[in-house]
Amino acid sequence: MSTPPSTPSSTPLTTHDALQVGARDHLVQHFAKQQGSDLLVLERGEGPYVYDTRGTQYIDALSSLFCSQLGYSYGEEFAEAATRQLTTLAFNTNWNTAHPASIELAEMISDRAPADDYKVMFTGGGSESVESAWKMVREHFDALGQPQRVKAIARRTAYHGVTLGALSFTGVPGFKSGFGTAPIEVSHVSSTNAFRAPDGDDPAAFCARLLAEVEDAILAAGADEVALIIAEPVQNAGGCFVPPPGYWQGLRALADKYGTLLMADEVITGFGRIGEWFAVAREGVAPDLISVAKGITSAYAPMGAVLVRSHVLEPLVDQGKVYRHGITFGGHPVSAAIARRNIEIFERDGVLENVRTLAGPLGEKVATLLDLPIVGDVRGAGFFWAMELVKDDEATRFEKEERDELLRAFLPRRLREAGLIARCDDRGDAVLQIAPPLISDEALLEEIVSRLRDVLADAGEHMKL
Repeated sequence: MSTPPSTPSSTPLTTHDALQVGARDHLVQHFAKQQGSDLLVLERGEGPYVYDTRGTQYIDALSSLFCSQLGYSYGEEFAEAATRQLTTLAFNTNWNTAHPASIELAEMISDRAPADDYKVMFTGGGSESVESAWKMVREHFDALGQPQRVKAIARRTAYHGVTLGALSFTGVPGFKSGFGTAPIEVSHVSSTNAFRAPDGDDPAAFCARLLAEVEDAILAAGADEVALIIAEPVQNAGGCFVPPPGYWQGLRALADKYGTLLMADEVITGFGRIGEWFAVAREGVAPDLISVAKGITSAYAPMGAVLVRSHVLEPLVDQGKVYRHGITFGGHPVSAAIARRNIEIFERDGVLENVRTLAGPLGEKVATLLDLPIVGDVRGAGFFWAMELVKDDEATRFEKEERDELLRAFLPRRLREAGLIARCDDRGDAVLQIAPPLISDEALLEEIVSRLRDVLADAGEHMKL
């Protein structure tokens, strides 16, 4: 399904240099040291490829941070949808009013959800979705006469957003230090990373231990004080942690047993990344809430959403209470029109079917990288994979100075030389992640893994393995 590359148009060097200076002097970089030079500036995309301001082509094997599900060749279709909306109704809120685009999109999403009683609240992105869901949870329990339920259970290393409420759920200490006391009291439990776990090669025992830890955390926090259990179906931070069989059914049972709500954070896994509209559907579980963003528009416009089951809202409805939360641009008509077209394209072009067909072959290809000394583990699902990088056959972790050299110096430079965009990350252990566009064909996936092999072989030599 991949669109073949075309010959890139050249960009004058003066434009490249001017953009470097402009970025240095005027642009604040997200989650980055504020670079002074040699910033990767992308100016054009086509299919699964992007081109920088020197005209260099890269395979976007990260889908622009898990967002660009369809790659970069659907602009005309999305522009047509946006133009039609802009020339009909450019903007309206969803505050005690609505517009056809948001209503129709909510219906489309609900029809594809894991149960038939979800309603949809729109936001501007992932952190806003998680934040909005928490406020909905608090409103729910206040209306039930259980205002003491103000605590949550989340997982270590997991990333759930950067606004202060969402940051409370985030289990990455380095992101939280210096921002004061978290506004939500959260107990963090183990992730589903089987690598190095003493029982990781016994899925049943591993699952039982993880669920016992969640139950112990609920009891330690006070079972009648816990409002929410939040988790990603496949955890991103730390490197694509896949749950053992029965894990999500166990979370559902614990939530029901102790009267808490269960939330799947699908900001990354939603809308096709794992080959389903919602990855949690593969587990046979319908969470009380689901947060989405990124893939909802395939990044052709900013948007997020919270799916909430009817029983969560019923106490507010029954008592005539106001849900005291809103986002001005949540469900923006243009974003909603683009999201509707996104779903239509997914179904017309068989995007989910493409992921399901090629996920197995992709996993097999990535697994061949285990023969490289620097690769200690490979894990993932769908079009979402990570390689954990180690020092030796005993899977020894790199020291901080070594990680900095590997992940922040050598690999970014070598990946650019290879014409490949991937993610180097050490929020948990040292990993390299890929998340190709969902329109990728088998030949492109083979090329991605081939380039990864060359890069990681050189990385092993560089680290003297």
